[in-house]
Amino acid sequence: MVASVPLRNVSHLLSVLRSQNVPRYLQNGVPRDVLLFRHERGRFFAILGLFCAGQGIFWTSLAVAALSRPLSRVPAEAPNRSYQDLRSALWRYGLAVGCGTMGVLVLGAGLLYSLRSVRSVMLLAGGQQVTLTTYAPFGLGTCFTVPLNQISCMAHRGEVPAMLPLKVKGRRFYFLLDKAGHFPNTQLFDNTVGAYRSL
Repeated sequence: MVASVPLRNVSHLLSVLRSQNVPRYLQNGVPRDVLLFRHERGRFFAILGLFCAGQGIFWTSLAVAALSRPLSRVPAEAPNRSYQDLRSALWRYGLAVGCGTMGVLVLGAGLLYSLRSVRSVMLLAGGQQVTLTTYAPFGLGTCFTVPLNQISCMAHRGEVPAMLPLKVKGRRFYFLLDKAGHFPNTQLFDNTVGAYRSL
């Protein structure tokens, strides 16, 4: 009986200490939606989308031009006609595949960067859901909502020079928060979205 009293006091003391480390607004839940991060670069992503589309058209037109038959023909009486035709065909197909690959890579990189760059992070009322808004191609924007416990920040804000990587469970690649953006509530960000979780 005497030994149980100190244990009860110790457990009460530990619960009090834990509750003091967590801000009051997180203990009771967030009463309204709170903006945690915002970075407006819509014009940049519109220009990036136009650039990638232009590059895609350029490389596709080069691939089509490489596949079209050449205007100059080898005379029928040429001694190495079959060898020259084979070399010409290999060259044309190789150039077409190379140009097509380049176009797909440029388009894919631009699309992936647009879809993984975060425009805003909103902690929804209750503190259990987070809405991430990303730049879609041409800066049109797209958003999705995930539970807070499925987001992990891979580094602290002070540890990275430019981009803050976020991992969202069930989605490939990292989402990127530009540190040049605005963090209206840094303490709440660090305790919620900015916290590391093993997913």
